[in-house]
Amino acid sequence: MKNLLTLLMLMALLATGTFAQTQEPVKKADSGYVFTLVKSIPVTPVKNQNRSGTCWSYSTIGFLEAELLRTKKDTFNLADMFCVRKAYSDKATIYVRFGGKHNFGGGGAAHDVTNVWRKYGMVPASAYSGNVIGEDKPVHGEMDAVLEAMVNAVIKNSNKKLTPVWHQAFDATLDAYLGKVPETFNFMGKDYTPRSFADMTGLNMDDYVELTSYTHHPFYSKFILEVPDNWIMDELYNLPLDELMKVISNSVENGYTVAWGADVSEKGFSWKNGVAVVPDKNATEIAGLESAKWQKMSDADKDKLLYKFDKPMPEKKITQELRQLEFDNYQTTDDHGMLITGTATDQNGNPYFLVKNSWGTDGSPYKGYFYASVPYVQLKTMDIMVNKNAIPKDIRKKLGL
Repeated sequence: MKNLLTLLMLMALLATGTFAQTQEPVKKADSGYVFTLVKSIPVTPVKNQNRSGTCWSYSTIGFLEAELLRTKKDTFNLADMFCVRKAYSDKATIYVRFGGKHNFGGGGAAHDVTNVWRKYGMVPASAYSGNVIGEDKPVHGEMDAVLEAMVNAVIKNSNKKLTPVWHQAFDATLDAYLGKVPETFNFMGKDYTPRSFADMTGLNMDDYVELTSYTHHPFYSKFILEVPDNWIMDELYNLPLDELMKVISNSVENGYTVAWGADVSEKGFSWKNGVAVVPDKNATEIAGLESAKWQKMSDADKDKLLYKFDKPMPEKKITQELRQLEFDNYQTTDDHGMLITGTATDQNGNPYFLVKNSWGTDGSPYKGYFYASVPYVQLKTMDIMVNKNAIPKDIRKKLGL
């Protein structure tokens, strides 16, 4: 009987895709990069946000699922759409309070997930999928447009007095597209509410902090990061770039994943090649090419060579000043939330971070992962969320944590 129960549990885990993912992502045979994993942290399987702007939920839920694995709680498949449903409702309230002069849409940040957890709890994916209109993956274009039209209509027709039912109507529309959140549900033979389920996991949202690195605010203080997706205007800790990188490296080295918000709208980001790099157009020489010939090439021809992704190229030296300049000039934008899960080196010994994405596994040479070079992370990181216990003690002291 015991063996039968074990078999049934294994079959259930296989069916729900809840096994921890620890294996090395498979390398594409014709890739010009050869990566060797140095560190790989156990995480849950890659998911697919599909046609929705909800990377912030997928990446942070993946982060919290990894935290549950790290603390030996269990392998959980948490409901990404629960956070989307609750955050959208709160976002509508703030947007209307601002009279429409605020950001509204499907985007968000890592703190949206921890705020939802604190305020509403959490549910497993088995209790709330968010797919109620026949789709098997999120398709949010129509929903996003309808919701934005609703809040704008509420503001336009308010005549300085809101109707008492506008938010009720808004939530009903969310329920129509995503499903009504269950007040109670059964999980592994026990009944829970969203609050009691979140409490059962043992995770404390106060253990998680967000950090960034910009010079337009003082270091070792907190400030509101001025990006549209920070709609709730939460504060982040500000560190010098070298210390921000120490936090990321120390976290991974000690078995903690890092929720990573970054810009992926760069020529150096190639999903099909599984790499994110910052090639240096001003390099004095390129491997396999005479220095004199390289210096005479046009910028267009240099770009063709630098972005072929057929082998590692020299990368820019990233400074605090360059990082700030790209942020101030909108060259680094708030694009995408992902999860740093390990470290690696290429065939030349250059260091990279292993990154779990939320775009499924199709079209990916590394089964839903990619490798981001250290210069890319230095330059294009908008913000990170980490367990504060993973921050080096001297940096924690400077931040007052």
